Amino acid sequence: MRIPFSPPDITELEIDEVVATLRSGWITTGPKAKLFEHMISDYCSTQKAAAMSSETSCMEMTLRLLGIGKGDEVITTAYTYSASASVIDHVGAKIVMLDTGKNSFEIDYEAIPNAITERTKAIIPVDIAGIMCDYDKIIQAVESKKGLFRPANKFQEAVGRVTVAADAAHSFGAISKGITSGNAADFTSFSFQAVKNMTTAEGGAVTWREIQGITSEEIYKELMIISLHGQTRDALDKTCLGGWEYDIISPAYKCNMTDILASLGIVQLHRYPGMLARRKALIERYDEALKNENVEVLKHFTNEYASSGHLYLVRLTGKDEKYRNEVIEKMAQRGIATNVHFKPLPLLSAYLRMGFKLQDFPNAYEMYRNEITLPLYSTLKDEDADYVVENFKDILSQG
Repeated sequence: MRIPFSPPDITELEIDEVVATLRSGWITTGPKAKLFEHMISDYCSTQKAAAMSSETSCMEMTLRLLGIGKGDEVITTAYTYSASASVIDHVGAKIVMLDTGKNSFEIDYEAIPNAITERTKAIIPVDIAGIMCDYDKIIQAVESKKGLFRPANKFQEAVGRVTVAADAAHSFGAISKGITSGNAADFTSFSFQAVKNMTTAEGGAVTWREIQGITSEEIYKELMIISLHGQTRDALDKTCLGGWEYDIISPAYKCNMTDILASLGIVQLHRYPGMLARRKALIERYDEALKNENVEVLKHFTNEYASSGHLYLVRLTGKDEKYRNEVIEKMAQRGIATNVHFKPLPLLSAYLRMGFKLQDFPNAYEMYRNEITLPLYSTLKDEDADYVVENFKDILSQG
């Protein structure tokens, strides 16, 4: 048996759509990218969505839209992938890194108010495994320090406090307290990279809530300009007869989504309800099989929230990093790919060089040291899921 960790769920429908795009003669940003954006905004119940080449680009362009740069501070969590913090460094701002809550994969909500200073312009909370953060708590925290906020551009001024810019790479399709991911934070960035629930191979999108005093169309146009060289007209606009004229209003960036990528996304989004249902069924199957084991499984579905079921995180109760790594090796010997989500950022060389120290993030390390992620994807068969969990239990029984 060979069980991969997270292969994409691609059918002939996606292949046919991509081929049709290739044959259309329009392969860069065009009508399908615009359609995909419209579908995302409908799905997330927002006015607009802006698709780009990656979620990382979406997060960075959001910070740049807000005018965040040198001298500013942006808060994020130590328990995440590098992109959540690297975009802060890209714009020249200071990374303010918080620990997770005790026995939690999520940012320490109680620590947020004390981390906010007059220099703080945004916070990037991270949705883990498909479960949304508690955005009510985060917004309450930034509202409590509203008096310290010093806006630097019209977008910051319209928000009127520290902006909540969610890293929702894992949570497209999740719901919490009746709110869909994409409509809970001020701005929300999604990933459609190959291992995500639905994919455009590489790509992402950003959505935003309505902000009083700024129209969604204004935000969208600004994001389109800064994600395409600062150019006032995109390639689709310039196809109008005689419509070649354009201006460059800033020396900006190049991270637009193409129609080829959007073609995948259009079909994936049509199929997404079924893909989510399959993930939920697999999670329930794993939960049932592991309910009597000495492990702690992240809960994906409660009366308060429904996860997108992106990752199946398991903590090996009472065990350490060495034991966890041995389990990963033994699973691999039986043909089963597993993973770890995540190495806290202070374990990585780039962030060590910035001066972050692991001992300052004890809760994040405690979550990491015995975490293992089992395979979970919409094409995983029941018998393969059973093979995964039976071997996992067998390995754990050996001590």
